[in-house]
Amino acid sequence: MIEIGRADRGALRVLRVRLAAELRGRRVSLCALQVRLQPPAAAGSSYQTVVPKGAAKLVAALRRVNPNIPIERIYPAEMSGFFGVDIMGGQVLYGTADGRYIITGELFATGFETGAEVVNLTEQHRAVIRKDLMAAIPLKDMIVFPAKGQPRDYVQIFTDVDCGYCQKLHAEMAGYNELGIEVRYLAYPRAGLDSESYTKIVGAWCAEDPQGALTAVKAGATIVLNDCSNPVADQYRLGQQIGVQGTPAIVTSTGQMLPGYLPPQELAGRIGLE
Repeated sequence: MIEIGRADRGALRVLRVRLAAELRGRRVSLCALQVRLQPPAAAGSSYQTVVPKGAAKLVAALRRVNPNIPIERIYPAEMSGFFGVDIMGGQVLYGTADGRYIITGELFATGFETGAEVVNLTEQHRAVIRKDLMAAIPLKDMIVFPAKGQPRDYVQIFTDVDCGYCQKLHAEMAGYNELGIEVRYLAYPRAGLDSESYTKIVGAWCAEDPQGALTAVKAGATIVLNDCSNPVADQYRLGQQIGVQGTPAIVTSTGQMLPGYLPPQELAGRIGLE
């Protein structure tokens, strides 16, 4: 159960990727996207933002198709001879080192030779990236509802004050906290940064009592709409970067994305708190 805002629907349309190749006589092309290259990764990060050895032809081929393709990082894929290419918004491409072929979609390890379970390697990679990016957010920039007693785990939730399922989740906050789950909120005004939802969520972040203000505004109350230096716009852009498509969007401590509302017991089960 998830709600998608106007800005997010537009982003989804923009993020459609078409391959520039002749496939059974049909020519398709990568749609134009705005460039957003990421800065170098922090020390100890598990991914790289530079072009690795052997990937230059692939990069040249992608930029020949679309000079503005927003590449965030390139890395050797688990398939021999292929590189993974992360595109702004959580899109992943796979391409051959010689730049002749590009694949979109999820890459799975079948476990055929070892008998292991099937693993979605693409989502596994995304989780590593999310974990790195989310770990860089200072705790002071989030509105935190701590666990009751000893914390067992935490989740970070992109939230919108006008989202019905965000309001439902927040109304059940005591249930999450009693199960030992600390909830750390990040702002994601679905309607965009020029919307009434943005103004209201900034008011909560800038309140003297952010917890109380967020609770009040999600319950439909009117709060004083203070303004201050705040992280709302940066958190919104981070959500777009990691592929948030609606709210609530739950990110676990391991980097897994759980889109939509989950009741307390179900969330506890999904994060391994049986």
